[in-house]
Parts: sequence; C-alpha cells; structure tokens
Amino acid sequence: MKNVLISPNTTIKKTLYIIDEGAIKSAIVVDEENKLLGTITDGDIRRAILNGFSLEDKIETIYNKNSFVIEENYNKEEIIKLCIQKKIYQIPIVDKNKKVIDILLLDDLLKEKKYSNKVILMVGGLGTRLRPLTDDTPKPLLKVGGKPILETIIENFKKYGFVNFVLCINYKAEMIKEYFGDGKNFDVNIEYVLEDKRMGTAGALSLLNRKPKEPFFVMNGDLLTNINFENMLQFHLEHQAIATMGVREYEYQVPFGVVNVKNEKIISIDEKPIHKFFVNAGIYILNPETIDIIPKNEFFDMPTLFEKLIGQNKNAISFPIREYWLDIGRIEQFEQAQMEYKRIFDV
Repeated sequence: MKNVLISPNTTIKKTLYIIDEGAIKSAIVVDEENKLLGTITDGDIRRAILNGFSLEDKIETIYNKNSFVIEENYNKEEIIKLCIQKKIYQIPIVDKNKKVIDILLLDDLLKEKKYSNKVILMVGGLGTRLRPLTDDTPKPLLKVGGKPILETIIENFKKYGFVNFVLCINYKAEMIKEYFGDGKNFDVNIEYVLEDKRMGTAGALSLLNRKPKEPFFVMNGDLLTNINFENMLQFHLEHQAIATMGVREYEYQVPFGVVNVKNEKIISIDEKPIHKFFVNAGIYILNPETIDIIPKNEFFDMPTLFEKLIGQNKNAISFPIREYWLDIGRIEQFEQAQMEYKRIFDV
C-alpha cells in the first residue's frame, strides 16, 4: 500500500508512474503523518493535461480533496452496492485518527469482472499504403510480434474485461472470419458486419443488426496501443458524455525564427517555436443514440459525426492518450511496430 501514498508536492510525472505501476487506478494523497488529504486518479491527471498542466507541475491543485473513505469496520455488501452506484473503484480505509491503513479495491470484492459493452473494430480497409504486404493478406492479419495486429487489439480489450466484439470487414473478409471465427478460441464473442462498399469510420455503424444498449467502443483496426480501456470508459461515464474521442498530443516545430509584427514594427521573435495540438487517435466511445445521426448505408466519417454532435450542443469530449500509441498505416510504421512490440506488449 505504501507505494501509492504520495504528498501534495509530488509531480504529475511521478504520480503517473505510481498510478501505472500500482495495483489500483489512483494514488492516495496524505500528509507527513499519513493522514488522508484526498485521492488522485488517471482521469484527474488527464483533465489537468487538457487544461495545460505540464508533467513537472505538482498535484497540489488537481487532486480530489473530497474523496470517499470508509473506516475499519465495514459491511462488504453495502460497500459493493455503494461503489457501483457512485462508480468508485477503490476506497481508502482509515482509522479513527484518519490515518490511511489500507485500500479497498472493488475488483477484489467482485473478483473477475467482465463488461457487456460492445467493441466495434473497423477492419475493412484495403491497406493500400502497406502494399505489397497487403496484396495477399488484409492489414488486420499482418503479424507484429508474431501475431496479427487485430489479435493484439482484441487481447488488450479482453485484459480490461471487454469481450463482446463486432468486426466491420470488407477487404479479404473471409480470411479474417476464418482466423477469428466466433471468437470462442480467443475466449471472446465475435460478430461480423460486412461492408459491400467504403463506409468511412462511422458509416458501418448504420449496418449493425442491433443497436447497442450501452456506451460502446469504436476503434480503427490498424492501431497498436496499451491504453487502459477501462479508464477511458470510466472517463466517458464520469463526464456524462454522449461521445468521447481519444486524442494524442502532437508537436510541430517551425524550422525558422517566427517574426511577430504589428504594422511594420517587429514586436518579438520566436526562434523555432514548438506548437502543440491534440489530434484524433482513432479510438472512440459512443452512446447508442449517436447511431441515429448516421445516414443508412452511406459513407460517413467519425469526425463528421462529432461535428454534428457539437453543432447540436451535445457533450462530446476528448480523452488524452498518454500511453503507447502507433498507427500502422505505412511500411515505416509497420517496421517500427516490429521493433517496439516486445518492449511494450511482452511484459
């Protein structure tokens, strides 16, 4: 437990390391006497990053000072019910002096956890930029680290309890169906949607046999990432969003000195400034009602869907992805994935 106890003066970078290395999804903030001050979660840090905080900033202004706690004698059934109602996954246990003595994990109370939320993977692309590798093999079946890209994606979702998959297929569809079947050999459930034409990153959702009854993932089938999908779903639910887009921070350095002028007067000179942007990472969570916006059997991209939701003043939010992420769209990325796979995924 001691390895997740931190002070308010801990940096965001150190806190991220503690959260990632620990068995729980948060860290416990305490004073010099181990008295509870609050908690900080992966979601708190992602919100801070979106608000401009850097990894070297301290957590003193971003941790939750109103965290829920319990005392030593507690009723298991009541705590489980409360955790589920309030979407709490770990609770500090304190003694009568408010010193932290343990941390209760909902996972431990519930044992094995499986989510019923669907995971819809877009795996119908031609993989044109990966030719000649994709002349005889669909991109999702190209092997990285000794196994198909799509198999690694499914395994990573399964690790966080997501076992219900829909594969939207087109190019060399039979090869994908033959390899994965109904998912039984991978201890998951797999259904298929066949696109008979290019549908875009959202258009295939109009072809679903049954509309999902709860928030569902949509992800491009050429991504390798080790993000915590459970955290992303929790983030979506906490913010009561209708749609969540995974975003990556992208840096671009201007290769020249930028001269800022007003009329003819030079105001300042920025030497090779770095501009930072958030870019679409190809991982989404959508509520079922978003499908009603998508036209039937037509090409429709995910950015267009988000634009429509924003235009309707719906709560469409971003989820910053700080973990490993690689879009295998070109030969050079495919080769990069081969070099990095063992370090990232074989741990």
